[in-house]
Amino acid sequence: MDVNQKLWNATQKELRQKLPRTVDFDRMKLLLLRHHAMVHAAVMARAGVWSFEDLIWQGVDDTDARRIPTGQEHSIIWVMWHIARIEDVTMNFLVSGCLQVLQNDNWLEGMNIPFYDTGNEISTDDMALLNTSMNVAVLKAYRIAVGQRTQVIIRGLQPAVVRQKVDPARIRQLRDSGAVVPAASGIIDYWSKRTIAGLLLMPATRHNFIHLNEATRIKRALGH
Repeated sequence: MDVNQKLWNATQKELRQKLPRTVDFDRMKLLLLRHHAMVHAAVMARAGVWSFEDLIWQGVDDTDARRIPTGQEHSIIWVMWHIARIEDVTMNFLVSGCLQVLQNDNWLEGMNIPFYDTGNEISTDDMALLNTSMNVAVLKAYRIAVGQRTQVIIRGLQPAVVRQKVDPARIRQLRDSGAVVPAASGIIDYWSKRTIAGLLLMPATRHNFIHLNEATRIKRALGH
């Protein structure tokens, strides 16, 4: 793990200690914005910080991104799709109660895929279709759009909201939406028990970091 990843982990530790209790809240929001920016492409927030995602894409072309190397379960395409969808669902559907980014601007048509869900419990056939059909440039643009929406949501947060649990009505709507397949419904159960701070600290930040680490392993297995 390099110095930037160690710094990211240290920042996550401080956020986990203070954000749920709204301690030093204004500074925690600023720290969260930078922390979130580090697990997206640098162009997403233009915050002048290290970008873990940009590091993944360096030297990786579209052909490599579509491959599942020996010993790995996923492709880089799946990783980027999955983390974008999880962030889109949790930040928009659950935190802010608004339409997902995916529901605007014909993103699915642009990406050339029929999938709406988060990619959890994806079948072998659907994984193959995702990898062969995905328009990689549009996927990258979608992930940037998701990140930018999350930044807006973070800036508007108030202490009282951060301490609240997810609205049960939004959980029910999510179950009916098709964004998470029934076989993966346990993840909705997990989200239903979190506070808004908990969602900011896991799906919006830590979940991205975990899967970008997976993408690092995939990249190495591809020979990079």
